[in-house]
Amino acid sequence: MGAKCWMVVYADGPVPPLLRGEPELDEEATADLVARLHPRAALTELGYGDLLENPNPPDREAWAAVYPGVAIVCTSRVAKDRPTDIDPAILGAMPGRTTYVAAMHSVVDWFAYAIWDADGELVRSLSLSPDDGIIEDVGERRAFEAPYWAGEHAEEDDYPLPFHPLDFGEDALVDLFGFCFEGDLPPDGTDVEDVTLLGFRVG
Repeated sequence: MGAKCWMVVYADGPVPPLLRGEPELDEEATADLVARLHPRAALTELGYGDLLENPNPPDREAWAAVYPGVAIVCTSRVAKDRPTDIDPAILGAMPGRTTYVAAMHSVVDWFAYAIWDADGELVRSLSLSPDDGIIEDVGERRAFEAPYWAGEHAEEDDYPLPFHPLDFGEDALVDLFGFCFEGDLPPDGTDVEDVTLLGFRVG
């Protein structure tokens, strides 16, 4: 496994159906959202890409898309060990929507995800890696988590966690967004190559 990603997603409802069928990208709204997230920076457009190519941009880039009912921003600013440490300005960039964060780094087998409801209240946050253990575990576990915590995906006996964070992370991406990078995509899932993004260099 070798996926790396860091993204924040804002949605009016469950994300998977909003991303199905290659929805139309709103370029102006996408640029406006990236500008709101970087209010003092000069932005240079980098053109089009997709989520397969650009899930983990470097610090001076952001790749984003605003579609009907859902927006995605791939940015290293949400790659925090503790999701609760993410800048509140990022979490509140689209008031009235549910906000999701997911971040994965395969080099250290780290995964984190979090959800804030439409009122900005934290619903769930989990962050873990074999080196640091469970870094953050807040809120009610989602249904997809149950088999992992029950030991159904256990690694070898001396593995320091009850499951591998990257396996868990791919299932989390499917549960939250309806796509994944290296996991099992459901029949009604969205291929990350079909999620078009606009790139921006952040000056």
